[in-house]
Order: sequence, then structure tokens, then C-alpha cells
Amino acid sequence: MLTKLLMLTALIGHILCWYCDRRMTFLPGGIFSVKAMQDNDKLSKIFAGMPLRQAESATLLGIPALLMSFFGLWGISEWMRGYSQTASVILFVSAVVFVMVGVVHHVCCGMTEWFYVRLGRTEEARQTVLEFFKRTSVTMIVCYLGLIVYFVTFFIAVVSGVTPLPRIACLANTIVFFILLTAFRVHNGGNLANAAFFLCCLILL
Repeated sequence: MLTKLLMLTALIGHILCWYCDRRMTFLPGGIFSVKAMQDNDKLSKIFAGMPLRQAESATLLGIPALLMSFFGLWGISEWMRGYSQTASVILFVSAVVFVMVGVVHHVCCGMTEWFYVRLGRTEEARQTVLEFFKRTSVTMIVCYLGLIVYFVTFFIAVVSGVTPLPRIACLANTIVFFILLTAFRVHNGGNLANAAFFLCCLILL
């Protein structure tokens, strides 16, 4: 029962994360992407009319939402302990890396948008936030590295028969879901993929 509660908590957390990402991506002037940061005319139009509270609320809500996801990741590592001590440790460590660094990355993304708007959406503002984004991009790399290690470990444990789950359940994996969502060009697919994973775990575990 506790395991299912943890899965549900993480599922809700990633739905909230998805909502926050949408608030930071779909802006009054269009859809924001990293590529848009290369052209201030385009970037300024995208952010025109965006209230600062939109970036603030999306950034602040994303913090507890990501922390909620940790409960699910930790719950799976504890469940795995009964079948593979090694896999359990890898899952736990990678979960800590993903969530802790992921929170920092999320805040950095929110700050990038907030300061660009607050500084008047000028070329100087673009250069400032672009430099900040590049200098903090290591948080994105480490965050997603932790996520990849987590789900590759889970995939291997399931497909190798270490767990009592049927081997086909290895396809119920964030990486698989993300690839499918990307193929259909779904925006902010990462959190939807994680939500789908925890929904499967809610049913299977």
C-alpha cells in the first residue's frame, strides 16, 4: 500500500512539473525554445506581455513538484532492494542526483526567463541570461545523466528477470515513453513520460 502511495505522489508531482514547464514554454508571444535565445527580436516577441508572476509561480511550484517525484523514485529503489541490492543502490543514488540537481536546473531556467523580462527584453538582457544559461547548463547535463542511469538500471533489472515483473514490463520505462512522445513532437514530453512511468508502476507494483 505504501509503495502505491509513493507512486501516486510521484505521478501527481510530474503532472505538476509538466504544468510548470508548459507555463514556462507556452508564452503570450509564442513557444519558447533554447534556439530562440539566439535572436533577440524573436525572443522579445515571445516574451512580450508575459507577467513576471508567470515565471515566478512556475519556478516555485516546480520545486515541491520535483521533490514529490523523489518519493516515487525512492519507493522503487526500496522495492528493488528485495531483488537486487546493487540495483537498489544505483537507483537511490541516481534518484538523489536527478532530483537535487534537477531542482537547481529548474530554478535556473525560471531565473533565466524572469531576468530577461525584468531587464526589459533588450539585447543586453538576452546576452546576460544566455551567458547565465550556458554557465549553469552543467546542472541540466548532470540532472538528465542521473535520470538516464536510473531508468537504464530499472530496464536492465526488469528485462534480465531479476524482478518478479514480466520482462515485457521493461517497456514501461520513461526512456521508451519519451522517445514515443518525441516522435509525435509532444512539447514538454519528459514529465509526461515520467508520469506515464509512475502510472504503470502504480498498477504493476
